[in-house]
Amino acid sequence: MRKYQKIYEARKLLELPERATMDEIKTGYRNLIKKWHPDKCNAPNEECTEMTDRIINAYRTVLDYCESYKYSFSEKEVKNYLSDEEWWFERFGEDPLWGKMEE
Repeated sequence: MRKYQKIYEARKLLELPERATMDEIKTGYRNLIKKWHPDKCNAPNEECTEMTDRIINAYRTVLDYCESYKYSFSEKEVKNYLSDEEWWFERFGEDPLWGKMEE
């Protein structure tokens, strides 16, 4: 199986969006494990065990990909993740017209 296909299938199994933070990945994994763990699952034990194994393997696949991913620290990439307030400040700075009103 091609690497992208393996990662894509792992992402879908973990119910992750196309772009996810590490917290979203971990939270999604934990929620699915809680749902499918054989001790908590309402489905037949074999089905729960199989699904738990699939979830664990998918999580490992995603983590392996994330650990080898090269993060970009370029200005352009960092600007893609500015908060609304940071974006506004980047554009208009401390211009009194846009700044906070003084009391």
